[in-house]
Amino acid sequence: MTQPGEVTRLLAEASRGDRDAADRLVPILYDELRRMAHGRMRGERAGHTLDTTALVHEAYLELAGLERMEWRSRAHFLAVAAIAMRRVLVDYAVRRNARKRDGGRHAVPLDDVADVMLVSDERADELLAMDDAMRRLAGVSERRCRVVECRYFAGMTIEETAEALRISPATVKREWTVARAWLHRELQA
Repeated sequence: MTQPGEVTRLLAEASRGDRDAADRLVPILYDELRRMAHGRMRGERAGHTLDTTALVHEAYLELAGLERMEWRSRAHFLAVAAIAMRRVLVDYAVRRNARKRDGGRHAVPLDDVADVMLVSDERADELLAMDDAMRRLAGVSERRCRVVECRYFAGMTIEETAEALRISPATVKREWTVARAWLHRELQA
């Protein structure tokens, strides 16, 4: 059982460069990370092999590679994890499309087997289109882009998103509504 304030203490220690604190933090937040990953993977087609664990582990590797990150809170950590998950999914989609263009007839290293299971062809194209739209959205409004990352990629609630981004829940609702409409228009174009 996690003691109150333990996550905050570990985040502060990790911010000061304590790798052991970061390593102790992940098991505590692992269930939340899996929930986020599962929420993101829920959109895959029926019968598709979902690999939430691989997504969590890849995102963790990205987080572990961050140098001297100043973690503000549990919500901030989860928001950054959402960004990492987005990057992992987009990288997988790019590799998947590259394999598709290549005819898919080359050896796949054992470490990349999870890549094949994680993103279907249909979802890879959708994810790449979404990533392009997200890049354009960030050019229009960085905050709206962060709201979408928290809500869409991490499956965070309005309240969790508000805490992570240090804005009010009402602002999250408003930005989420505008961002969804903007993305819908961009993806339909």
